[in-house]
Amino acid sequence: MMYGYGGQWGVLGWVVMGLVMLLFWGGVVTAVVLLLRRRSDGDVPRPRGIEDAERILNERFARGEIDEQEFTARRAALRRSE
Repeated sequence: MMYGYGGQWGVLGWVVMGLVMLLFWGGVVTAVVLLLRRRSDGDVPRPRGIEDAERILNERFARGEIDEQEFTARRAALRRSE
């Protein structure tokens, strides 16, 4: 048996369903925006290439392949490129 327009809840049911739907999609959009914003802001990790370059530079200095002046200059250049 049908209870009229909108079933047992009537117009109130439609209003509640509409509000729940707005809350749901608003939550989905908010979550996506927050995730995208977190990726673009905050502490940006150093690129892996710079860490590898500094490690190689340290090894070359430790082996005596480069002197302290060249080591300092190259390390400063690497850190400026970040």
